[in-house]
Amino acid sequence: MKRFEVGDRVRVDIPNEDDPDHDLLHRKRGTVIEILEDDANKETGDPRDSFLFTVEMDDGATEDLRWRDLRPVSET
Repeated sequence: MKRFEVGDRVRVDIPNEDDPDHDLLHRKRGTVIEILEDDANKETGDPRDSFLFTVEMDDGATEDLRWRDLRPVSET
């Protein structure tokens, strides 16, 4: 079950300030440009973890993120 599709606008949500990606990515916005599948769900038991979302950020950088770090742009 994918939470997002290619073309969706997303916002990165990493509220834990101790997470190394917090300062770099928290609250940045971008567009999902690719969805990759792997077997991470075998480690976590959560089928949503088998999807890795490549997001082109508004500043032009690309980041690979899991569903738990992404929110639809319309959510605050």
